[in-house]
Amino acid sequence: MHRILQPDGWARPRGYANGVSAQGRTVWVAGQIGWDAEQRLVAGGLVPQAEQALRNIVAVLATDGARAEHVVRLTWYVTDRAAYLASAAALGDAYRRVMGRHFPAMSAVEVSALMEADAVVEIEATAVVP
Repeated sequence: MHRILQPDGWARPRGYANGVSAQGRTVWVAGQIGWDAEQRLVAGGLVPQAEQALRNIVAVLATDGARAEHVVRLTWYVTDRAAYLASAAALGDAYRRVMGRHFPAMSAVEVSALMEADAVVEIEATAVVP
């Protein structure tokens, strides 16, 4: 079971939680990029790559009996902050298609590059399975 941590008097965040408290078995998922099972990057840039990276996270979790709703933390690494901000609505739609309406603690960081040259987003996850 997870508990969202929301300090009294703070404005409620949109699309993420300020904190999450959880007990159970912890699963760490390495940074996932927007490539398929054969390591081919999906076409279309940030939004399709982010959606595929999230699908990859869910696939890794499933190998250990975990699901999207068990995710307590996501860290996004993006190569273009402006593109990330400009794509907020489309990213939100893609996120909900994969993760549903489950919004864990999240951070997003702009980086100069990722190890895979054409990747524009990488997402790490931590899940706690009750």
